[in-house]
Amino acid sequence: MATEAIACDDLAIGHDGRAIMSGITFTLEPGRILAVVGPSGCGKSTLMRALSGLDDPVSGSSRLLGQDLTVASAVERESALRRLGFLFQGSALFSSLTLRENVELPIREFLAPPRRELRQLAEYKLSLVGLADAMDKLPSEISGGMAKRAALARALALDPEVLFLDEPGAGLDPVTAARMDELILKVREAFGTTIVMVSHEVPSILRTADFCVYLDTDTGRMGAYGPPKDFLAPSSHPRAHAFFTLTHRT
Repeated sequence: MATEAIACDDLAIGHDGRAIMSGITFTLEPGRILAVVGPSGCGKSTLMRALSGLDDPVSGSSRLLGQDLTVASAVERESALRRLGFLFQGSALFSSLTLRENVELPIREFLAPPRRELRQLAEYKLSLVGLADAMDKLPSEISGGMAKRAALARALALDPEVLFLDEPGAGLDPVTAARMDELILKVREAFGTTIVMVSHEVPSILRTADFCVYLDTDTGRMGAYGPPKDFLAPSSHPRAHAFFTLTHRT
């Protein structure tokens, strides 16, 4: 097994060649959960897109599952993307398809199994997230929490090695958000999946994440990296500590 799932060395991210955050350096082992945190507008989603290979960084290097994305060819990058799963903000389910059809879509596209096997695979993924009784419903017929779970089932459709989650708890009430956290931990436990999630929900981060990258808007650099509970106590990272303690309520 590889010793690293993701590794960055002095990575800078931004738009149109202009860096909004730099100095991002860390290594994440396989099977770990990483939370990318920081104030609004600090570049959390931009970093996630750079780590996954969806966007190019401004400078520095980034490796994903042993592949250096900064020098990868288009074919190599496409091969790496095939090993990933994504849950986007707003769930991004196809409104004209049932939940089962939404999950079937990537399986049919990339694996092309027989029709019966296709249906069984999709139903298994939906059962995994507790939607066995809602497979034939349209996205408009379910709650926001159910839509998040359906989107997670679709993200898991191809058994990804790394799962990227963009604000998985956004818009959910505290009870539903806690259930989503339990589901994220269940996925990691069942499949050994490496998970990178963008979040500003400190209670969720403390429940799920092994490590955090804190992006500091005051300096424009990665401000801290480590276990999230470390930032609840005064430390050498005062702005990360302030972010966690001001947001977290016991």
